[in-house]
Amino acid sequence: MLKIGNHTFHSRLFLGTGKFPSFEVQKKAVDASGTEVLTFAVRRMNIYQQDQPNFLEMLDLTRYKLLPNTAGAQTVDEAVRIAHLARASGLCDMIKVEVIADTKTLLPDPIATLEATKILVEEGFTVLPYTSDDPILARKLWEAGAHAIMPGGSPIGSGQGLLNPLYLRYIIEDSPVPVIIDAGIGSPADVAQAMELGADGVLLNTAVSGAKDPVKMAQAMKWAVEAGRLGWEAGRIPKKVVATASSPKEGMLD
Repeated sequence: MLKIGNHTFHSRLFLGTGKFPSFEVQKKAVDASGTEVLTFAVRRMNIYQQDQPNFLEMLDLTRYKLLPNTAGAQTVDEAVRIAHLARASGLCDMIKVEVIADTKTLLPDPIATLEATKILVEEGFTVLPYTSDDPILARKLWEAGAHAIMPGGSPIGSGQGLLNPLYLRYIIEDSPVPVIIDAGIGSPADVAQAMELGADGVLLNTAVSGAKDPVKMAQAMKWAVEAGRLGWEAGRIPKKVVATASSPKEGMLD
């Protein structure tokens, strides 16, 4: 069971809702993923005009928690304002804080992310900041009251997987709050690796929505999360530089 703030989830796969080829494919992929949390950019969605297309209309919202994000924000004030819009719409008290510092790499602004996190925690939001794989920044975020930490595996939408698993491991081992690996996931192998590191979950979008068959990929990601989590709980054998026989010599016939 995954617990973030006052929310609990059985699935450890969080799914983004952007860039699907159609609402129908999106719905099928969401169903196949088994996710309980859907994230979306508040700035890219018209949540007030009822006559505009809306992916929420395609889904049974009693089955999901919505995780609005502040994608597109480049300052603390923008991130806080977008969070207020999400709260005013009545969607959820959870907010994924994104403050982007660079439009080429889409890497987060560490100072602005930390400041926005402090403000929104103080205002009673359940805050999940998207951050880099910096263990020191992660520590400052949870000390500021973040309810989960969401370090990127690699740049958003790059599909490069986990470029720095060592630093991600540092964050996971030290964090008193859940760690959700976010950004850069490209395949089920990346998901399994993240979960085998001990991550509490993964958040992905492009790896599913951009796949040749998003529905099959969503199901593959679901299984990868489960397999990786079981592998971490089971405890892998240590790596060795020499071979070790699978069968003991004792009891063998001469």
